[in-house]
Amino acid sequence: MAKDPAVWGPWIWSPRADLGIFGGSAIAALSLVALAPWLAGPGGDLPVWGFFAFVVVVDVAHVYSTLFRTYLDEGELRRRPLLYTGVPLACLIAGAAVHSVSSAWFWRVLAYVALFHFVRQQVGWLAVYRARAGLAKSKVDRIIDDAAIYSATLYPVAVWHASPPRAFHWFTDGDFFDGAVLAPALPVFFVVWVVALASYVARSAWHIAKGKVQLGKHVVTAATVATWYVGIVATNSDYAFTVANVIVHGVPYVALLWFYAREQARQAPSVLGSKLVLRGGLAVFCGLLLALAFAEEMIWDRLVWHSRPEIFGGAGADFVLSPAVLAFVVPLLAVPQATHYVLDAVLWRRRDTGQAQGRALGFASAAPRS
Repeated sequence: MAKDPAVWGPWIWSPRADLGIFGGSAIAALSLVALAPWLAGPGGDLPVWGFFAFVVVVDVAHVYSTLFRTYLDEGELRRRPLLYTGVPLACLIAGAAVHSVSSAWFWRVLAYVALFHFVRQQVGWLAVYRARAGLAKSKVDRIIDDAAIYSATLYPVAVWHASPPRAFHWFTDGDFFDGAVLAPALPVFFVVWVVALASYVARSAWHIAKGKVQLGKHVVTAATVATWYVGIVATNSDYAFTVANVIVHGVPYVALLWFYAREQARQAPSVLGSKLVLRGGLAVFCGLLLALAFAEEMIWDRLVWHSRPEIFGGAGADFVLSPAVLAFVVPLLAVPQATHYVLDAVLWRRRDTGQAQGRALGFASAAPRS
């Protein structure tokens, strides 16, 4: 059994890829947190190099990887023109409307949408593994898997809300509600967390006894539990939260889009995204993401934040915009991120799975999209 990787599956890509991408990113994140006394800035702040490595290179770059599934595919744009024009426009209009009322509420709404997106991605990975194991129609497994992920993520978020102030935030200070009123309920939430995870372990043991090990799925679950708990509950620093939060979210997503882009290049070599992959491979794929991420963050910093001149240049506050201008500029700059959140909730549904996407998710028999 131990010599046959297939017995430990099913896998999305391969034993080496799955364990390296999901397990490796979690180990890297937790190791970097453990090294915080030597790597973090004063008071646990995220140092300049950490902002570049984790925020720009991982977090912002992963947003742009969605381009290979959408805007760099002329056929996809023709197939769903209203979706790909309507979503960015709706995000801009809604963002500008909220920001015109309150900039604090703009960041609050965006923070909770981002939180939902991060949680749902982990739910989605388990759903893929469940389908690969032939358990897509099992309501019991879906309930147990979902309960495990929602508990693994939302219990730490409840602790975050119930114990202000924290040394970190999602986007800006105070973007999450002050939930100190939840503090008396934390013991109950902890019990729910324990029961949900224990149920997952028990169900997993039952499957293993039946010959379905599903090691990849368990690695994703364990990584989610560990990074969310360590990054939010066990520690209280901007460095630890950022490292634990973005690596296990961004790295697997970029990997998925790389596998998708590679499959799409075989299926539709004439589209722009495929041409980039065929001509430049992984280097061009990653290079484009990094260039776009750096450009976006530089614009943010020069026009809005004025906080990272060491990376993006400028005198710190060389372009001071009026509140009226910021009410449009901030929602405009947030469009790529908000669009990513919305499209990600649509693109990876089973009914939208074409051949390239199916193969990228490990379903070799996926049919061509009509």
